Amino acid sequence: MKNTIIGRLTLVAAAVVLAFGFTISNITPAFADNATDAKQLVQKSKLTFDTFVANKEMGAFRDLLKRAKGVFISPQMLEGAFVFGVSGGSGVLVARDPGTGSWNGPAFYTIGEVSFGLQAGGKASEVVMLAMTDRGVNTLLSPSVKLGADVGVAAGPVGAGASAATANISADILTFALSKGLYAGISLEGAVVAVRNEWNGAYYSKPGVTPADILIRKDVKNPESGKLIAAVSKAAGSMKQTVAEPKKAASPEGGVKYYEVRSGDSLYEIAKKHGTTVEELVKLNNIKDKKYIYPGQKLLLPGK
Repeated sequence: MKNTIIGRLTLVAAAVVLAFGFTISNITPAFADNATDAKQLVQKSKLTFDTFVANKEMGAFRDLLKRAKGVFISPQMLEGAFVFGVSGGSGVLVARDPGTGSWNGPAFYTIGEVSFGLQAGGKASEVVMLAMTDRGVNTLLSPSVKLGADVGVAAGPVGAGASAATANISADILTFALSKGLYAGISLEGAVVAVRNEWNGAYYSKPGVTPADILIRKDVKNPESGKLIAAVSKAAGSMKQTVAEPKKAASPEGGVKYYEVRSGDSLYEIAKKHGTTVEELVKLNNIKDKKYIYPGQKLLLPGK
């Protein structure tokens, strides 16, 4: 009896550790080779993306991809079967440049959730999320985001006749999954997507680099991402948008907006001018010291 109780407590403890390991981006094993792991994740993400694009049941996915502004790929999300369910994994995000239509990235993330209640066994799934709006992309640039709470999320259409439904989709992010050979649109509402800072820094050999630096400002590059970017570019095509006054906070219809800091600016003044808060600017731009901004710095502004 005593051994049974200890065994159950051990499973609970293991589930808690897994849950927090999947959902907190800053917890990375000290012995892990982050650069190698990040490189392998990019390679696996390319294979997952190719599989989704090639499948005959994913016609709606291919149609929506041509309008997508960002693509998040998780080659393997694991779902456990302890006292309460734990699911999570790592993923990459690539984003479309609204001015040129080209694709940039990837940036690295964790994705995970904990669902309390009885679970029927464990499984592994490949997941792809399409960010259909600028708000969807901009929200994913934050250090962490809860799907369904911080940004709208819905299951993507799959199967025969699904393409006809794509015109009426309004969610910021659409989710698709492949599990045990079957494709489905799944809801990841409640899942937390968090930036994997160590992997971003290791992959680009620049500690402290942020998703905004990678995807929007394009401050860093890694040639090893070429195959993934080429695959997404080929499948998604080029969708150019006109961006007015790129050095200021202007772009049409809620496009990607940023502000170039000038001498004498403060976060408070910038936030007030653009109808947001200092806290939102700090979160969106991963600013560690509210008092430290500098002329020429490009700050992302929240999408409408």
